[in-house]
Amino acid sequence: MSTFNLPDVGEGLTEAEIVTWKVKPGDTVVVNQVFVEIETAKSLVELPSPYAGVVSELHAAEGETLAVGTPLFSVTEAGSTPAPMHNVPDVAEIAESDTPVASEEPGPLVGSGPKADAVKRRARVSRPAVGKSGKTAAQSGGSPVIPAALSDTISRRASEFSQASTRLTAAAKPAVAAFVDRVLAKPPVRKVAKELGVDLRQVIGTGGQGEITRDDVLSYKGQREVERDAAPTFWSPQGVELDSRIVRTPVRGIRKATAKAMVESAFSAPHVSIFVDVDASRTMEYVARLKKSRDFEGIKVSPLLVLAKAVIWAAARNPSVNASWVPTETGAEIQTKHFMNLGIAAATPRGLLVPNIKEAQDLSMRELAIALNDLAETARAGKTSPADMTGGTLTVTNIGVLGIDTGTPIINPGEVAIVAFGTIKQKPWVVDGAVVPRWITTLGGSFDHRVVDGDLSARFMADVASIMQEPALLLD
Repeated sequence: MSTFNLPDVGEGLTEAEIVTWKVKPGDTVVVNQVFVEIETAKSLVELPSPYAGVVSELHAAEGETLAVGTPLFSVTEAGSTPAPMHNVPDVAEIAESDTPVASEEPGPLVGSGPKADAVKRRARVSRPAVGKSGKTAAQSGGSPVIPAALSDTISRRASEFSQASTRLTAAAKPAVAAFVDRVLAKPPVRKVAKELGVDLRQVIGTGGQGEITRDDVLSYKGQREVERDAAPTFWSPQGVELDSRIVRTPVRGIRKATAKAMVESAFSAPHVSIFVDVDASRTMEYVARLKKSRDFEGIKVSPLLVLAKAVIWAAARNPSVNASWVPTETGAEIQTKHFMNLGIAAATPRGLLVPNIKEAQDLSMRELAIALNDLAETARAGKTSPADMTGGTLTVTNIGVLGIDTGTPIINPGEVAIVAFGTIKQKPWVVDGAVVPRWITTLGGSFDHRVVDGDLSARFMADVASIMQEPALLLD
């Protein structure tokens, strides 16, 4: 009988929690078959078996936290030789390996690491261009011909529209303003909201330019139903023993690591925060153009993409924000990084994760968009690898997706700067002496004052804001 112990699953990690056993005593396993899912302080990881045989014992229960080196499970082998423990690779190496393993013969343990979910996108439906005659150009054999009757109707309608526009009075302007300020949602989405009794004004849109999607409506409805069902039973009646009125949740896994990191950062690095309001109207126009571009077909594009590029661009102009404060035997040193591992704070069901995009400075706009999408989907699925959680140099947190204007973010440990991206909404803005509606956002930045002085932080934030105001500067 052979026993497999919990291996070292990442840089600096000493323990892991058993989330789900994939086998039970009596089951037959083969080499490299996933037998357990564990949660470390950084991510969910699936461990493969180094043995082939019959599971004889599981040494821990689901929800139990084990230290590295503690027995996990025992296997009665079927004539195979166990993989030597010194050949167990680090999970970061596993995650970076592209070599598939199909052999069931005994040998060195090779795992699949965190498993990335397949990205499913709807196929684009191409339709032939239809001319005003009702036929395609191919059907008509040339340029479409507009019938005389239709041409007269178009001219008459245009004349009526022009006359109606000139009759617009001050009394009609409030109605126009109400139309401009209404929520963005397509007719099918409005129909779904009406059927479900959802007030679209209360829903936060995640689509382009803040448009409310069908998933937004369903998510809002589901959340409200859960809250409504739980509300009457949330409060415990008076007179019940106090301990039964308090729910105690152990702090462990990702939540434990996040809490420790935030306390260390907040009380070891002297934070200074600054804010800037930005007219992001041109960014919204630029994002709309990218969505229509053939190069970005099937790729989700949002203003966060422009902000990510802006941060990379601004850091190159202000290198000290892309650095670390590192204690040494004689004091400390500042390590300025000439590469950008851009961290993106991601809220997941298991807590806050900050995976990073390696060498982000070398990515094109399209490549960066793909990387952002992959990072978000992997994080939401809880499959972010330990390798993707380490080595970050500067972080962006998108609090605007929740409808928040701004905030004072805490710097990710090991870095000296973080940028918070607030929601983009239409507000009155003065342009050339006239008040006009513009898409406005607020950027917030927190900096380690040991490395980043006030002047440097202001210049960096001004550079980021300049790109949001005019993305064409990225072409310079």
